Amino acid sequence: MRAEGQAYINRIEAALALVRLSLDWERALRRLDELNARVQDPNLWDNPKQAQAISREQKTLETAVNTVNEIAAEMADAVEFIEMGEAEGEEAIVEDGLATLAALADRADADKVQALLSGEADGNDTYLEIHAGAGGTESQDWAEMLFRMYGRWAERRGFKVETVEYQAGEQAGIKSATLLIKGDGAYGYAKTESGVHRLVRISPYDSSARRHTSFSSVWVFPVIDDSFEIEINPADLKIDTYRASGAGGQHVNTTDSAVRITHQPTGIVVASQQDRSQHKNREIAMNMLKARLYEAEMRSREEAASAEHSAKSDIGWGHQIRSYVLQPYQMVKDLRTGVVSTSPDAVLDGAIDPFISAALAQRVTGEKVEIEDVE
Repeated sequence: MRAEGQAYINRIEAALALVRLSLDWERALRRLDELNARVQDPNLWDNPKQAQAISREQKTLETAVNTVNEIAAEMADAVEFIEMGEAEGEEAIVEDGLATLAALADRADADKVQALLSGEADGNDTYLEIHAGAGGTESQDWAEMLFRMYGRWAERRGFKVETVEYQAGEQAGIKSATLLIKGDGAYGYAKTESGVHRLVRISPYDSSARRHTSFSSVWVFPVIDDSFEIEINPADLKIDTYRASGAGGQHVNTTDSAVRITHQPTGIVVASQQDRSQHKNREIAMNMLKARLYEAEMRSREEAASAEHSAKSDIGWGHQIRSYVLQPYQMVKDLRTGVVSTSPDAVLDGAIDPFISAALAQRVTGEKVEIEDVE
């Protein structure tokens, strides 16, 4: 086998191994047999909500298992095809086989990411909060750059994006904003983006054209429905209404109907100014609070199992998950996985899938990488 072909085979096998690991392959096969039996039960739809959940799980698992088996079989066929061409001295057959392996490698990499979205809420819509760190206008401008980046990323994936909350900065940028991203797997794809993001650039607000470092935090949590039981004691809530300070009709309404809810036991704060109805904004904010509490519980369980520290921390140096350097050179570097892009403009225009893919894979393998930050 030529080196080129072996490289494609290695990529495919690595992707399939990761998927099998993420699915817990033998358990997944047993579970699929159970689900296939349950969806054949004529009494299943007596409980429509439960039936939908079972059908969704069965379809997701069946797709993942079938994809692994199909790619493995097609790879074996392509290898046999290439070996036949080499034995008979038929270069055209070899080239066709290599082209098939190349396409399979790309498919395996893409399907790998989809298969990694196996968490309880990974298929759900998601909220994505952005908060500017210390630093006034610099950090607020950086927060708005992230706001645009995630909006562009969501649009690239065919997701629908709505602005739930938007607090403009005094001079430029934003103090905070919350996006609602709707689409199959939105939370699963976005969840690894939680953390502190660092920007290094020549400041457009500095007359001396000095380099500045700015920080903003991102927090991602899933939209949940009534099937997720979250109990909230009304006595634990502090509810405020206020006039929104957003960018007018471009983003959200600016009436006095905005609602902010503080969950006092945890310190979690959510806000909605999406609707002109205060009642509706209160309902939206309560749903967001339930989602935040659910996400906090999921994260607590993950940390207990893996002994990892939470990604949410102080918005400042030493806590960032990714650095974006615009001057004196061009680089975006993920400090968890080591993935690098030398095209910050493309990343800031929404090309963040390579970072997401690597972070999702790392959650499965548990592999830790010592990454040196960029200056």
